[in-house]
Formats: sequence, structure tokens, C-alpha cells
Amino acid sequence: MEQAGAKRLLILDGQGGGVGRKIAERLLREAPGAELLVVGSNAVATANMMKAGGIAGATGENAWVYNCGRAHIIVGPIGIVLANAMHGEISPAMALAVAQSPAQRVLVPVPNHHIRVAGLPEKTLAQYLDDMVPAVKALL
Repeated sequence: MEQAGAKRLLILDGQGGGVGRKIAERLLREAPGAELLVVGSNAVATANMMKAGGIAGATGENAWVYNCGRAHIIVGPIGIVLANAMHGEISPAMALAVAQSPAQRVLVPVPNHHIRVAGLPEKTLAQYLDDMVPAVKALL
């Protein structure tokens, strides 16, 4: 349900939704005024992210594309902007929806997943998530 004046924060993930769930747990705790929605590329990812509690969820390419156009802020692992990432779960249409969204995007690097960002120090996922929280809060 939409809250008047609340920013729509969309959390996207695929595979098992583990990174998305960690993002959701942290943002529920640290940014309580945001309207959170999780969308998984598959039902397992969505269900796992929804275990963070008190979050609406949807699944699949259409839900992903539709909600990217409605979000104020999109948060997820860096693979959500790469066509065919996550073993092919991120379709070109899904990656394009994230790239073309009017939303602000906060992407979380995932160590050891074949994507390196030049100049970014090597950190653990927990450390990258620690960096993600203030970045999202600044956008709220």
C-alpha cells in the first residue's frame, strides 16, 4: 500500500534472493519511512526477500519492468543492470528497464561474481551493504 509522500524503494534480485533479502533487512531497520517492494526474477528470490518481513513482493520479468518505471529508488546487486547476468535470469528487457528507469539506482557490488569495478576497493558483501545504507538514506 502506498503511503502519501513516501518514496517507492524497489529492491531487485535473482537466483536465491539472498543479497536482496540482506538489503531489505537493512533498509527496513535503517530507513523505516520508505515504501519497500521486492521483485525477484524468480519465485524463490521473491519469497526469500519477503522473509525480511512486512514487504510487498512480485515476481518475473513483467513485474520487474513495470515497477522499475514506478520506483523512486532501485537497489540491488550490480548484476541487475547486465543482460543475461545471474546465469541468464536477467533478460535484456529487465536490464534495460533498470537502465532506463527514472529512479535513482544504488548498486551493490557482489564479490567473486565475475564483475569488477575499477577503482573500487575489495570488500566483503557485508561491508558493501554497510556502504549501501547511507547511500539510500541520502536519497530518501
